[in-house]
Amino acid sequence: MADLKDKVKKALDECRILILAAQVLLGFEYRAVFESGFDTLPLSGKYLVLGSLGLMLVALGLLLLPAAYHLIVDRGEDKPGFHELTTGVIELALLPFALALGVNIFLVMEGVMQFAWAALAGAVAVSIAIFFWYGLEKIAMGRRRLEKKPSNAHAPPTSVKDKVEHVLQEARMALPGAQALLGFQFITVFMQSYDRLPPFTKHVHLASLSATALSTVLLIAPAAYHRIVERGEDTEHFHRLAGRMLLSAMALLGTGVSGGLFVVVQKTTDSWQVAILCSVLSLVCILGLWFGFTFYRRSRQSARFGLT
Repeated sequence: MADLKDKVKKALDECRILILAAQVLLGFEYRAVFESGFDTLPLSGKYLVLGSLGLMLVALGLLLLPAAYHLIVDRGEDKPGFHELTTGVIELALLPFALALGVNIFLVMEGVMQFAWAALAGAVAVSIAIFFWYGLEKIAMGRRRLEKKPSNAHAPPTSVKDKVEHVLQEARMALPGAQALLGFQFITVFMQSYDRLPPFTKHVHLASLSATALSTVLLIAPAAYHRIVERGEDTEHFHRLAGRMLLSAMALLGTGVSGGLFVVVQKTTDSWQVAILCSVLSLVCILGLWFGFTFYRRSRQSARFGLT
């Protein structure tokens, strides 16, 4: 049996692998709306792009939940419950990822082949992804004896060294999402269709860009602080500081994601009402998942164990 700290490390690494893959689709879907070919798509195709973007934002929101949960609820401690949560989050996030992959393959294929063949290609892509991400695992689990899950009460204390290693991993998890969004927001300003946006939408875009840029700065800051100030030493002070920087960066990233979504939806639908609704809904869901849910869980744990 692997140690709990090794299980947590691998779970965080696996989340990061998925986020690294997700950033490609996220960047494509944000940018696609501003490409000249997007305007030639039928209305159904445009809404498929928005739907695919929504699926990837759901996946991103789920995949970054463990970072916030680990810092807010477990305070950096490695617990079996956190490992189980991360496993469940990955399992949930793979489904919208698979569906978004199929939608994007359909959209690309439709430009060079008949609708029926493009739809078949998209369906095959989803089926293959679901088989390798769910079916294969279910078959394997059916052949092995499930082990009894350990109790949180018997989890050993986590060393400062492991806490620091995990918080740096969690910063690396969030960075690809900020990277994909920031790249889109920078390049959009230089695209021809950007000039046709209403002034207010441009201001929202610039505000969203600023939030994402600051988020990126905060995600990089722990590495700089650890190397320059701490000289690579692992301290409880650095763990707390890095955790606060990461959580602040995630709040800014959620704001940047919602602002970017407003711009994309407004350009696609030409409706302020729909854009505002989608943007606000995404902001509430993302921040509610990362902070509302986690602080609620923390308060429940504190009340249960008589902590403050």
